[in-house]
Order: sequence, then C-alpha cells, then structure tokens
Amino acid sequence: MNFSQSISFIHTQAIMKLKSQANTLVLSYLWLIIEPLLYVLLFYFVFKYVLYRGGDDFFIFLMLGNIPFLWFSKSISSGASSITENRGLILQRRMPKWLFPLINCQESIYKQSIAFVIMFMALFFSGYEVTLGWWQLLPLILINYLLIVGVAMLLCVFVTYAPDFKMAIQFLTMGLMFTSGIFWDVNMIQDPAMKDLLLLLNPLAALIDSYRQILMYGGELPVRYMGSVFGWAVLFCVLGSAALHNYSNSLTRKLLS
Repeated sequence: MNFSQSISFIHTQAIMKLKSQANTLVLSYLWLIIEPLLYVLLFYFVFKYVLYRGGDDFFIFLMLGNIPFLWFSKSISSGASSITENRGLILQRRMPKWLFPLINCQESIYKQSIAFVIMFMALFFSGYEVTLGWWQLLPLILINYLLIVGVAMLLCVFVTYAPDFKMAIQFLTMGLMFTSGIFWDVNMIQDPAMKDLLLLLNPLAALIDSYRQILMYGGELPVRYMGSVFGWAVLFCVLGSAALHNYSNSLTRKLLS
C-alpha cells in the first residue's frame, strides 16, 4: 500500500466509521452539534451560577478551553483502542498497524470540524471580529492534530498489550482537564517560572492558551511554547510509529491470544 492509497484508505474508513456511528443514534449527525454544546453549557452553569466564577466573556473562555480538550481526549481514547477494535481485519490482512489509530484520529477531526464551526459562530454572535491574526489557527490546529496522532499511536500499543491501560488513560485525561487551564486562565499564575514550566511541560495547556490568545485577545501565536508542543508531538509520533513498526508481529500475536 503506497502513500496515496494509505491516505485514501484512512479517509474512506474514517467516513464509514462516522456514518456507522451516526446511523446507530436517533439524532444521528445532530449529536455532533449537541455534544460539544452540552459540555460547555454544563460547565458554564456550574462555574457561573453555582460557584459564581467567571466574567462577562466566561462562556467564550470556557468554550475555547473545552472544545480543544474534547478533541484531544476523545481522539486519544478512540485511537488507543483502534488496534483491538480492528482485530478481525488485522488478522485477515497484513496491513501497517499505524493506519488504524490514524483512521480514528481522522474520524475525530471530521467531528471536530463541526465543533470548530460552532465555536466560530459563538465568537461571531458574541461580538468578536475576524482578524488577520486568525490565520495563525492553521499552524496551531496542525500542531494540535500532530500531537493527537502521536499520543494515539503510542497509547494503542499499550492498550493492545494491556487493555487495563484504558483506565490509566481516563486518569490521564482527568488530570489534564484540571491542569490545562480549561476552567481557569494559566496567565493568572503569579510565579512566572511556574507558569513557564506548565506551558512547556503540558502541551495541552499551551494549545488551549494559544487558542484564547488568538481568538479572544487578538494576540500572536507564542512561538516558544508552540515549539515545545511541536517537539512533544514529534517525539510521540516517532515513539509511536517506531513501536508499531518494531512490535507489529508481537501485537498480532497478542490479538490472537
């Protein structure tokens, strides 16, 4: 299977998965709109009217944190199970195993495109203007996607060997939810060194802050932190692809056991 065939296969399988999931739901594709809105509205209600936190723009602030986080968390969770859920196909045909986490990640980005449209509409109706600085979203989203792919490829190896590792992924995403600035602003950290350390070591925190800087505050993409995120993304991609290549036969035997 050459490169163009691989891209076509990933796209076709991702679309088929998307249609299959939609056909099993009563509201079908409407869930692509309802789900991200429910997450944002739930947290908005809790923080705004129960905990009395947040200002006038808190809904947009929360949306710009929740939507990238949901993209990341759902993608790595889906990608981590990609090899085990395709056990039948893998045992029938000899195929590169890196294709399967990429299929699930590609399906996730198709879903995410709807969430991004909702996000942009919310910004528009809240009075935010489209500026030339929004072009910075292109490299930001690309780096975001690369990070997701790298983490998904690495995690699917662990989950294939030990399905219990799915529990560790849940704890990982829960930890990231509270430490990535989804509900709070990382720029409120008083210690500059601590803030710098968080943004360098937690790529999701740097990504979320970058979305807000560009879309809410009209700022520039922080090159230093994006360089760090890109480095993490490349590291995970290298480790994940190497593990899938070097342990391909072992993973197949594990599926047979």
